[in-house]
Amino acid sequence: MDRQGQRVDLTSTPVVSKSRSNEELADKVGESREQIRRFIRLTELVPEILQMVDERQIAFRPAVEISYLSEEQQYTLLEAMGYNDATPSLAQAIKMKKFMQEGKLTDEVIQSIMQEDKPNQKEKPAFKDERITKLIPKSIPRGQETDFVVKALEFYNRHLQRNKAHER
Repeated sequence: MDRQGQRVDLTSTPVVSKSRSNEELADKVGESREQIRRFIRLTELVPEILQMVDERQIAFRPAVEISYLSEEQQYTLLEAMGYNDATPSLAQAIKMKKFMQEGKLTDEVIQSIMQEDKPNQKEKPAFKDERITKLIPKSIPRGQETDFVVKALEFYNRHLQRNKAHER
């Protein structure tokens, strides 16, 4: 009985929901509403990182995840990127965001994450010819195969020159 006379139409949901601006924009440009939200999210990046995104040095999706970091954390990340000469992968960016949400993202954690090997940035063997690769010892570190082969060829060249000198 207490409710008698109260208006119920004030709290009811409208039959037609209001259209959101990101939905309207998505329809106009042919993108999804979520993609528009990601573009807007990039405005939270510090100018230096945003420029790297514009220059395609950092991929779009990792940049969106980075945008959730504080300004100070983004500058720490920028420094770590320069030091490690690498940009974060999507997995690394998500990992940093998760640490940030848990309150555990420190400068050391950012540096540690940026020092991880990424599959797309591992050096590929310098030689594709199996005749060469099977002669390179497994103890030679990846990336130093070329140096090994050059030294071996120099050694062999000196050997050939000594043999010529002995034949005379």
